[in-house]
Amino acid sequence: MKLKSVLQTVALATSLVLGGHAKAQELVVWHDLGENGIKWFQALSTEFAKTRPGVTVRSINYPTDQWFGRSISAINTNTAPDLIFNNYERVIRVADQTNKLVDLRPVLATVTDKAFLSEDDLRVATHANKMIILPIQRVQMGFGVRKSWLDKVGEKFPATWADVQRISVKFRDNDPDGDGRANTFGMGLQAAKPRDLIHMIDLFMFGSGLRHTLIDPQGRIVVDEPARAKVLEEVLKAYTEYRYTPPDTINHSFAEMYQVIEGGKAGMFRVGDWNVKKWDQASVLGGDFLIGPWPAFDGRKNSVVIGGMRGVAVPENSPNRAIAIEFAKFMLTKPAQQASLDNVGSGVRKDLDTNGLSERQKQFAASNWTLAAYDFPEAVHAFYPELEAAYHRKLMGALAKPPANWKAFITETANEMRELSARLASARK
Repeated sequence: MKLKSVLQTVALATSLVLGGHAKAQELVVWHDLGENGIKWFQALSTEFAKTRPGVTVRSINYPTDQWFGRSISAINTNTAPDLIFNNYERVIRVADQTNKLVDLRPVLATVTDKAFLSEDDLRVATHANKMIILPIQRVQMGFGVRKSWLDKVGEKFPATWADVQRISVKFRDNDPDGDGRANTFGMGLQAAKPRDLIHMIDLFMFGSGLRHTLIDPQGRIVVDEPARAKVLEEVLKAYTEYRYTPPDTINHSFAEMYQVIEGGKAGMFRVGDWNVKKWDQASVLGGDFLIGPWPAFDGRKNSVVIGGMRGVAVPENSPNRAIAIEFAKFMLTKPAQQASLDNVGSGVRKDLDTNGLSERQKQFAASNWTLAAYDFPEAVHAFYPELEAAYHRKLMGALAKPPANWKAFITETANEMRELSARLASARK
C-alpha cells in the first residue's frame, strides 16, 4: 500500500471521528490470548471510545491452530476481520499465505510517541520488506518452579542444569504434592509440533547463554557445535531416559502442557508473562510458583528469554480499514499499553504503572534479570519453517525411539540439516 494511500486512509478515519460524523461501528479483532486477551480488548474498547465515540471493539479468541486457519481463509475469501493480533511469526505465516496485510510502515511514521520501540522491535515487525505488524507486546518467558514443592523436598530455586536434574528426580519420586500417589513430574514440556519441541529447545538454549538453535543468520547449521549439542542432548534426554516429563509428552502441544502445569502435576515449567495472571488465581496455581532465569550450562550466564513480539496487523480487506488503522495506532498509547500490562502482563512502553500487579507480574514488568532475545530466523531465512519442520521430524523419531548414541545422532542430524538447508536456499534463489 503506497504512502499516499495509507495517509489518506488515516486522514479519513481521523476526519470521520474528530469531525463529529462518526457512526456506530464495531471493530472485530481475532487473537489467541484466551480470557486475558478478551478482558484486555474489552478494556481497550472502553478506552478507545473516549476519543472515538460510537466505536466499539469486539475480540474473538481462537485456539492457535484455528486462528491460523480462520485468518488465512477469511482474508483470502474477503471475509476478513478488521484486525488480527498474534505473535509475529504467526502473522508472518498469514502474510505469506495471503499477501494481503497492510504495510504499516507509513502508519507508524504518523505516530509521534514511539521512542520506546527499539530497532529490534521494528526489525521483527518487518517481513518481506513490509511492516506487517505494529509491535505491541514483548514476549518474556522465564523458568517457573512450584515453591511449595521446593520447600517439601528441601531445595532452592535451581540455578544450573545440575540443580534441575537433582530437583526433577525429587519432584518425580518424593510425592511433593502430598497426595500419596506417584503422579508428579519434574517438568511440564511439549513436543507434538515443530514449534512445541523446537520452542522448548530454544528456551533452554537461549536461556543458557547461547544464540541460535538450528541455523545462524549467515545460514550455518549450528546443531552439532559442542556447547549447543550438549544442551540439545540433555533436553532430549529429559523427555526420554531421564523420565522428567509425563510419558506421553511426545504428544503434548500447548493445551496438553498447560493441563499438566495447571493440574498441579509439573514441578518446573515455562512461565510466559501472559500466564501469570491466571496462574496467580486460587483456582489454578494460587501463585505457588517462583520465576527466574533458565538453567545455566557450563558456567555461562543464564537468562530469561524474550521469545517473540506480539503485534497487530490490518488485512487489506478489513471491513472498516480506516478506523482499524486508527485503533492499531491507539494500541501504542499509554492507556492502551497500561491495559495490556494489567491484563496480559506485557507491553512495549517503559512508563507504565506496576502498582496493581502481583509480585510475579512485577518481575516481568521490571525485567531486572538478564534478558536474552530470540534470533527470529523466520525473518532472516525464508525457508526456515520448512527446515524447522524437518528438524522436528528427525528429533521426534529420536524421542519415540531413543538412539544408542546421542552424540552420533546429533552429528548425523546436523549433516542432514546442512544438506536440506542448502537445497532449500538454492530453491529460493
